[in-house]
Amino acid sequence: MSDVPTPETPVTDPAASPAPRRRWLRLGGVLLLAATVALLAGFGLFVAGIKGREAQTARRADGIVVLTGGAERITDATNLLVEGRGTRLLITGVHPDTTLAEIGRTVPATRESLECCVELGRAALNTRGNAIETAQWAREHRFRSLLVVTSAWHMPRALVELRRALPDVELVPYPVVPKRGPENWEASLANVRLLFVEYVKFIGAWLGVRSWPELSTQLGEHARPATR
Repeated sequence: MSDVPTPETPVTDPAASPAPRRRWLRLGGVLLLAATVALLAGFGLFVAGIKGREAQTARRADGIVVLTGGAERITDATNLLVEGRGTRLLITGVHPDTTLAEIGRTVPATRESLECCVELGRAALNTRGNAIETAQWAREHRFRSLLVVTSAWHMPRALVELRRALPDVELVPYPVVPKRGPENWEASLANVRLLFVEYVKFIGAWLGVRSWPELSTQLGEHARPATR
């Protein structure tokens, strides 16, 4: 008998049958579930790490860097400078129109201590830009250790970027915990949303995902004399 199919015996594609499709759908569902569990487990560890991180209040370093994003960060950083915990302070990510005099009105530090030892970095547009700006500043001053001041929830991503930019410099984290307001479900939901978005950004930083642009000006201009 001939093996050539006749019109009465249509050729069927095994891959088009329902059974293989169901197997692929089950496999996709399992992989999606596994990825979701891994993501949530990682998020739990991320949050636990933030809550378990404490500022190393007794440590001193060659310099201090604070990443802008909250008034409490700059207040804590200038307090560290006044206490002699570092010889100089870089405030990175400053708005181009912000002056040192304006900052001085918001922190409990003398004008002399600010004008002596504080530099404003105006080039950074994001955390990666902060790291690049900090790296040049630290190399210019030949610093071997830095106190890093930023919010507790931002610290993991900041350290990832800073360690990539400054592999030979010791980084001492000084996480700032914002003052807590009245707790309600809306505030709790907002906090969870903030932490989850930061967790996703942290994963991106760890994987080396870049966001452009990182700097608003030429890198060499990062430490222009502060306008007073």
